[in-house]
Amino acid sequence: MTTRTRLRALTTAATALLVLAGATACSADGAGADPDRVDVVAAFYPLQFVAERVGGDAVTVTNLAKPGAEPHDLELNPRQVGQVSEAELVFYLKGFQPAVDEAVAQNAADRAFDVTSVAPLRAASAGGHRHEGEAGHAEEEGDAKDPHLWLDPTRLATVADRLAERLGTLDPDRAADYTTRSRALRGELEKLDAEYTAGLETCQRREIVVSHTAFGYLTERYRLEQVGLTGLTPDTEPSPQRLAEVTREAREHGATTIFFETLVSPKVAETIAAEVGAKTAVLDPLEGLSVDGGGDYLSVMRTNLTTLRTALGCS
Repeated sequence: MTTRTRLRALTTAATALLVLAGATACSADGAGADPDRVDVVAAFYPLQFVAERVGGDAVTVTNLAKPGAEPHDLELNPRQVGQVSEAELVFYLKGFQPAVDEAVAQNAADRAFDVTSVAPLRAASAGGHRHEGEAGHAEEEGDAKDPHLWLDPTRLATVADRLAERLGTLDPDRAADYTTRSRALRGELEKLDAEYTAGLETCQRREIVVSHTAFGYLTERYRLEQVGLTGLTPDTEPSPQRLAEVTREAREHGATTIFFETLVSPKVAETIAAEVGAKTAVLDPLEGLSVDGGGDYLSVMRTNLTTLRTALGCS
């Protein structure tokens, strides 16, 4: 009998005694509510997706960032800090959400799984050539790392593999199940990667104009280039000079579409589009799901692919 199995048995017995004594559970929706499942707190949606797919019915996953909320700006309430402190595993990406980093450091450093420890991040300035006028972005970002690795399905598959190993260490009785599910997810992500590779292989244009430079992993993987109205932080207001530069470049490259995001106001993208006679369309960085968007990581990524093919004139 493993340590975790003994813990389950003890917890179940203790719960039974409390019930017989007439005690009422006061935190049924909190961490550790189900002793038969590993309690995982995920910092934002792509990590929730991976944890649910790899963990299956052996885990309970809580997402700290709610649908429709911008995860960059997440502030944790006391209940969420409690969830972090009680979780058996906190699945997060260090540097992406300062509030989560702080909560982990103070309450769960020994129970945290940092994605950057198994999937090193690319430099924010890596990939593609630097366009004239983007020096301001370089100064703003400095040596910043791009956290949006989930937009490369092959990198996300690696994260899923490592999460399966970590869950197997926590819950050895079901380690083989975690491995089986991570392999199945890898197969789906590799299929998605093949669809992107084929779908974006032959296009009239290879440059995308986006609200913020969240798409570096995607453009690097599939030989595209991104021109961002702002840098890595989506709520930064672009300067008038930057707007003029992006407008000029969009005209030079014959951009037919200016992309905005589900969780960010489309006003700036609409202004550029009107100036150059282009359309606007959603290109979702999948930092979080919209309240009414539905779907999951795979379906949203496939919608992104269809949108890109249309905008870039791919055959």
